[in-house]
Amino acid sequence: MRQVHSIFRSVGLSTVLSLSALWPSTSFAQPQPTQAAEAAQLSLTRFLRGFDEDRGTRYISVFRDLNGDGVPEAIVYLLGRAWCGSGGCTTLILERDNDSLKVLTKVTVTRLPIRVLTKASNGWRSLGVWVEGGGIQPGYEAELEFDGGTYPTNPTVPPARRLAVSSEGDVVIGTLEAAVALYPEYK
Repeated sequence: MRQVHSIFRSVGLSTVLSLSALWPSTSFAQPQPTQAAEAAQLSLTRFLRGFDEDRGTRYISVFRDLNGDGVPEAIVYLLGRAWCGSGGCTTLILERDNDSLKVLTKVTVTRLPIRVLTKASNGWRSLGVWVEGGGIQPGYEAELEFDGGTYPTNPTVPPARRLAVSSEGDVVIGTLEAAVALYPEYK
């Protein structure tokens, strides 16, 4: 299996060619919404396969514009041996980088629900993730504020902070029901 640290590399042009469904393009032929969603899912699957060869890995993804530039970022919750432990699983925040896709932040030990909060920091919406297990009892919602370059990578320690009261926001990944196999052909 490839090293997990390779997660921070950019995707090659062959995978990126199908990313046009994720972001606005200058093409005159616009895909239908269902075609765009299918193309986005396929592009994301190809990207994730670039650093995870485990046939048992599943993931949940959602696309939201976190920085108000009109280009949606991907929030991906990974489920599998390499991504989960007693404290939770890994969440990736992916962004477009010219003609490629790259990992903006890899957040460990997260649990559902994941929320996009109305509050923003350094031009990016804050995220709320549930923290529990791995020695943390009772659980709580942690706020991840963007620091100008990234989000906190561990919601259990500063600069992430415990939310004393619930902040306004939308649940974007609430349950495991939407999880899809990274390698569905091997089910």
